[in-house]
Amino acid sequence: MRAIWKGAVSFGLVNVPVRLYAATENHDVQFRQVHRTDGGRIKYQRVCSIDGELVSYDDIAKGYETEDGDMVVLTDEDFAELPTKSSKEIAVEKFVPADQIDPMLLDKCYYLEPDKAAAKPYLLLRDALETEQRMALVTVSIRTRMTMAVLRVKDGVIVMQTMLWPDEIRNPDFAALGDDQEASEKELAMAHLLVEQLAGDYDPSEYEDDYARALQELVRAKVEGGEVTDLPKPAEESGEVVDLLAALAKSVEKAKAARGEASEPPPEAKPAKKAAAKTAAKKKAG
Repeated sequence: MRAIWKGAVSFGLVNVPVRLYAATENHDVQFRQVHRTDGGRIKYQRVCSIDGELVSYDDIAKGYETEDGDMVVLTDEDFAELPTKSSKEIAVEKFVPADQIDPMLLDKCYYLEPDKAAAKPYLLLRDALETEQRMALVTVSIRTRMTMAVLRVKDGVIVMQTMLWPDEIRNPDFAALGDDQEASEKELAMAHLLVEQLAGDYDPSEYEDDYARALQELVRAKVEGGEVTDLPKPAEESGEVVDLLAALAKSVEKAKAARGEASEPPPEAKPAKKAAAKTAAKKKAG
């Protein structure tokens, strides 16, 4: 694993230098969009929906579309005025009971590794969290934006898990779950019986993403069976320059023709004319 962030956990007068590692990874098979007939990759162009022109990255800005369909364009200067922070501190705000944190608020997970010199205060914080059965509610700045997170312990390591803001949790307003809907005692007894029959402990080894595994086997079988498309190498950069020069030359000729001016032969044709004239003169003299 490679550290993606370095900073320090601070609580009270204690500072614990740590490194941050992504605790999860995506094992989904990644695909590319390709041309069905020859396997060529599909490329997309940045085209303006109003004038149809190609737009370079330098001319792209962020826009917010209003409910009326209008567009508010935000500049770099606008974003520079927003409250951002680039602190390297994971500041503990308070230690809260673990059961007070709704799992729905939890987002991305990161492992915290202490510097060698900070192993003792790291272990002190870890053991305190486990003994008190609490989580440390912290604020941290990741990519200039301040966010809330919690510190908890998993397998002897402190894990930082970022949190959603409370207003990002949607309200489940379902009409079908009204107060007038109640289960009978007989139905509840049957439900309890079913729960007891299926009761057990969670064992991660019992579960596997069979779709991803089958997909990987499918791709491997195609590779081993020779069902692989050899893609042509991209054209060299020099060829693109020649094409550009040719296009510019044609544009110049069209512009001159539109003004009624006589077109001049391309630069490389002039030496050929001179050589032909010299050859003709030699034949005449001979």
